[in-house]
Formats: sequence, structure tokens, C-alpha cells
Amino acid sequence: MPELPEVESARRLIADQALRRRIVDVDDSDRYVGRPHPPGELRAALAGRSLTAAHRRGKTIWLETSGTGDGAAAGGPELGIHLGMSGRIVVTGPDGSVAEAGDPPRYGAGAARDRWRRFSLTFADGGRLVLLDPRRLGRVRLNPDIGALGPDAAQVTPAQFRALITKGTIAVKARLLDQSKIAGVGNLLADEILWQARVSPLERTGSLSPAQVNRLYRALVSVLAAATAQGGAHTGDIIAARHAGGTCPRDGAPMVHGTVGGRSTWWCSREQALRPTRPGRRSGRGPR
Repeated sequence: MPELPEVESARRLIADQALRRRIVDVDDSDRYVGRPHPPGELRAALAGRSLTAAHRRGKTIWLETSGTGDGAAAGGPELGIHLGMSGRIVVTGPDGSVAEAGDPPRYGAGAARDRWRRFSLTFADGGRLVLLDPRRLGRVRLNPDIGALGPDAAQVTPAQFRALITKGTIAVKARLLDQSKIAGVGNLLADEILWQARVSPLERTGSLSPAQVNRLYRALVSVLAAATAQGGAHTGDIIAARHAGGTCPRDGAPMVHGTVGGRSTWWCSREQALRPTRPGRRSGRGPR
């Protein structure tokens, strides 16, 4: 599914190719993707405006819009887009050129992919912005509330990370997946971060050592940078080993499979073995 790197690629695409193009039509007929807005409400709110800025926190994109008419000082509503588990943004230029970003492509071509169109903006120059979503789990809504999201995983500071990752006694992978604590890390990124840091996904947050917290923060930074540069969370070093019979790319030990935080999880049986719990052990200072 799209995680922070894929969503950031979609945001960049919109910022690069869809801003300052006047919207003349909106297809918001999909009631599920557009909920709670009834069909026509998004169209009425957006027609005649332009997208003016593209932002992201975690896996949520929100787009600022202009006022309507020449010289309108006040901006319009914000347009929120969540790619869900299979969303992909397609932007068509005035010359017919097509650029795409988001979930890795899996939609076929022509009519085979037309059925996955869930929402679209048509611009005055003839181009469009389209949300493709085979699994229909994306969302498009006005003025999205991002207040429940934690700090963005690509921008969280060492001090914020230390405070968020060590609080409570939940399994550390479940904490990494909690969007209200750190926004943007999904299942594949979490496994890659934990593997890079040599930390068991079952380790309890309140029992993490200062060295483990430091390694986790460094892994978060490096994994996000690499995944964003290489095209997505599916490009991680551990991804190809996440299957029965897989072996750790680093030491060759068998991979272990389990469910952590409700998600399928893979880890190295040797380097990510769960440490014995010692009474009274508390987490200390982490990354600076």
C-alpha cells in the first residue's frame, strides 16, 4: 500500500504539474470515496478554482485552492486526498502528456484502468487530475482534519521521536504503525526500520534501551530517504525476504513470521531476537 514515500511522490507530482490550472469540472460521483460528501458537493466547492499548494503529513495530502474569479483575495476550501491501500494519482498535461505517482502501477491500460477512476478534476486547458483506486479505500474530502495525526515521520525530531517511541508498553512495531504518534510509517517501512536497527518488532516500547532508540531513529531517517529516492517502501533491503523460507540478507539466518499490531510481520531470527526482560529496566536517553 502507499506509505510515506509513495504519498510524497504523489504530492510532488501535484505540486509540479497540477497547480495554477483552473478547474472546470469535477467527477465526484463515487459516494464511497467521496464520503461524507454527496455527489455534486465537491464539484460545487471546487469548480472555478485552482489548486495553489500541495501539502502532506504522513499519508494524507491536502491541497489549497484559490478564490473564484479574477482578483479574489480569499482562498477556497482545502481538498484532502488519502490514497488508501491502492491509490495512484495521474496528471494529464495540456499537451496530453501523462505523469503518475503513488501506489506502484498495477492497473493495466486503456479501458482496463478506466474502471478504477474514483475522482477527477478537469482543467480548463483540457488536462486532468485523476485518482485511480482499484480497492476503493482512498478518500477525497473537503477541509480534512489532520489534528489527530502525529508529527510527520520525515520531519520528527530526535527529541520527539524519543518521547513517542518509548512511551507505554506496546510492541515497538505497533507504535511505529500508530499514525497518531508518528505519521507516515506503514507495514513495509516498519519492518525495514526494525531490521535496519536490529530491534525485535515484539520489543516493548518502555523497555527500549538508549542504544536501540538511537538505532531506530537513524534507521527511520535512512529508510525514508532511501525509499523516497528509489520509488517506494517496496524497495527496502528486507522486502524480498518477507516470505516463507526467506533468509536475512545480512546474516543468512531464517526469517520469522508473526502478527504484530494486527499486521503481518517478518524479522531476522538471529539479529532481531527478543531480548530477555530484566526487572526494573527502563528506557534512557535516546537520539539527540
